[in-house]
Amino acid sequence: MRDKIYFASDFHLGVSPKSASKTRELRIVAWLDSIKADAKELLLVGDVFDFWFEYSTVVPKGFIRFLGKLAELADLGVKITFFKGNHDMWMFGYLKEELWATIVSDELIMELNGRRFFIHHGDGLGPGDTKYKFLKSFFRSNICQWLFARLHPNLGIGIAQRWSQHSRASNEEPEVFFGEDKEWLVQYAKDKLRSTHFDYFIFGHRHLPYDLPLAPDSRIINLGEWIQHFTYAVWDGQELALKRWTL
Repeated sequence: MRDKIYFASDFHLGVSPKSASKTRELRIVAWLDSIKADAKELLLVGDVFDFWFEYSTVVPKGFIRFLGKLAELADLGVKITFFKGNHDMWMFGYLKEELWATIVSDELIMELNGRRFFIHHGDGLGPGDTKYKFLKSFFRSNICQWLFARLHPNLGIGIAQRWSQHSRASNEEPEVFFGEDKEWLVQYAKDKLRSTHFDYFIFGHRHLPYDLPLAPDSRIINLGEWIQHFTYAVWDGQELALKRWTL
């Protein structure tokens, strides 16, 4: 019976080196194949691609096995939701047209069996990081998107790929937990709780999986990534659990 909702983020498909990205893609496809029997919904909480831009007639090449598996899930009736991350914020209509996917630009609030969920990629939240917050508002602006679309895809995508080589995802050193008082997503969630109750906060972006209590009836789950941790979360109708995929 299709009754489970799955959450995953930060696949960073396309990040250098290409051989590692292909291996990761095959691993993700195997995971998707394993959940297709009981998945009701699949929420991909940002940075699925290390770069994504939809020209009017062109999208970045590659990821065909991943996209094909998503198409299979969609054909089986699985509802697919993409969140815009900081690496793949330029999603427009292609995935919606091809996969009947829902595209979420910022947060999504859901109520499931009486539990309230707050879901966001996690970039630009919490205190500080004013430089990135400014860049995010610029990159998401219509003028920036229009200017980038004027570049030939070979040039535009080439620039983006070189940029990504210097990204955090290109660094294989594992991230460490700074402590609740220094983890900005934890601080953001606690601040949110002061005005609105949520049973679960679900984020990506931070390449470190964790599941922490915020209050007796509230938790925060960071989904981690699929470069080293291969972690995801699943809601079975009663509980939300953070899990690790192993072949």
